[in-house]
Formats: sequence, structure tokens, C-alpha cells
Amino acid sequence: MHTHPRPDMEWIFLGTGTSHGVPMIGCDCAVCRSDDPRDRRNRAAAAVRLADGRVILIDAPPELRLAAVAAGLDRVDAILLTHAHADHIMGLDDVRRFNDLLGATIPVYGSAPTLRTVRSAFGYAEVAHERAPANRPSLRLEVIGGATDICGRRVRAVPLMHGPTEVLGYRIGATAYCTDCSAIPAASMALLEGLELLVLDALRHRPHASHFTVAEALEAIAALRPRRALLTHVTHELAHAATSATLPENVAIAYDLLRVKSS
Repeated sequence: MHTHPRPDMEWIFLGTGTSHGVPMIGCDCAVCRSDDPRDRRNRAAAAVRLADGRVILIDAPPELRLAAVAAGLDRVDAILLTHAHADHIMGLDDVRRFNDLLGATIPVYGSAPTLRTVRSAFGYAEVAHERAPANRPSLRLEVIGGATDICGRRVRAVPLMHGPTEVLGYRIGATAYCTDCSAIPAASMALLEGLELLVLDALRHRPHASHFTVAEALEAIAALRPRRALLTHVTHELAHAATSATLPENVAIAYDLLRVKSS
């Protein structure tokens, strides 16, 4: 009988929405007016709390401060960036509070193109904590390629296609986080085998040039066969309750502040 590893991580969903967030500005659709808290979605990000208490943050959206306060997040030891679109990096300035709490510079990992954009926007933050002014974050930018030891865990970067742009998903143990993707290259499918949990982009039902639809996400999940899957980066076109009722038993829509134990 196949046995699954014992859960030793807690994944905290800080945001599960698309670049517009939900509710969307100037929209009075049923989802944007919904009183279901699961229909209120910050821009997509997650925090991974490891067994020793250290935390790896995946992406830094504009709502990072609000999301961290809501989740009771009081430390970040490392940051993984999937790509450099504004909804995934524009909260990096808020990391200065985590610098103060830790008393240390925080490493930021991403692809070389992603870090070039970060350096352009947040170059003032690339300074050691002991020399950083009180109003600036202290970040150390590190190009990630393949598998890297971060906070005592082996983290594997997983190349994905976001329209014509290569972005990164990340696998930690038997869990993978793959937001903002419209295709998974064959080599990356191999990196995603044997998952306990897969977090995957599922924007909406209508086709989109740079994101999976729900049907496309379900097709990828069926091919990869994780034990369970959670959908993220969701627009206001998908009501949480109604969409959840249509999904396979091992698939659900993630929602803001959801906490999931995984290995």
C-alpha cells in the first residue's frame, strides 16, 4: 500500500484572487456583492510555515500587509517569487516589518528576469539589514535554478508558461504551488509527479491567453494525479460555493486565510 508522508508544513493562503482582486473595482456582479467571505479574494500569495516555525512566503502582492495581519503572520524567513507582474511583487516594501521582527536581511529567490525587475523597482532595498534605514526593507536577491536548500528544506523551481512568458512554480516536499500558468512543459510535468497537494491556477471558465481555465486545470490535475488539489488565482466569474459543487471530490477552490496541512 502506498503511504503518504506525515504532514510537516502548514500552507496559509494570503490571497487567491486574480490581478484585479475580488470584489473588483466598479463591479456589482453577484460574486463582487457576495456575503460569502470565500468570495473576497486578495491577489494571489501563500505563506508556508515549516515544522521549525520558519516561514517561506510565496509572492508579495499589494495587500501583503493586510493579509499578513489577517493571518497573524509575524515572520518571513525567505521569499519565493513566481514572476515579476505587479500583483506578485508590489508588496515587497512591506517586508521591512519582517526585517525588523527578525533582525535580519531576508533572501528573495526568483528567476534572473524576475529579479532584474525587482532590482529596478526595489533597488533601494538591496542592502544589509544593519545598514538599512528604518523605513526600507532589507532584501538579498538570489537567482534560483533547479533545487535549492531554503530554510532547511529542498525547494525545487518548476518552470511554467504564463502565456508566452516563462514563470516559476515551486515544489516543497510533496506539495507544489503553480499559480499564473497556461501550460506545464513536459519536463515540469515530471517534476510534479507524486504530489500530496497541488495548488494550481484556474482563472475562470472562459478561455484566457495566459491562464488555465477550470477545465484546463482539471485536465492537468487528472494527468498529474495528486492526492488533492486546490485552485487559485480566481476571478469574480467563479462563485466559491456554486463552482465548488461542480468539482471532483479531491479538488477544491482555495480561499483567503485557508490553512492546509501538507507534506
